Amino acid sequence: MTTIEPQRKKQSFFREVINELKKVTWTTREELLMSTKAVIIATFAFGLLIYVCDLVIRGSVTGFGVLVRMIFG
Repeated sequence: MTTIEPQRKKQSFFREVINELKKVTWTTREELLMSTKAVIIATFAFGLLIYVCDLVIRGSVTGFGVLVRMIFG
């Protein structure tokens, strides 16, 4: 194996990468902004939902504890 062969392989690889990148359909700035907003809103909504579920579960467990103490002293 000569030193020229690895060099040609590298050139061939990068040439193929460039050709494939030309085929990619990149998102527009507007699409990217809309997607980013959707992700931020969804993250906030799911976080709020988890918080509300946590409050309900915590209240239920606390209420159950109070009920058990009232019944059994």
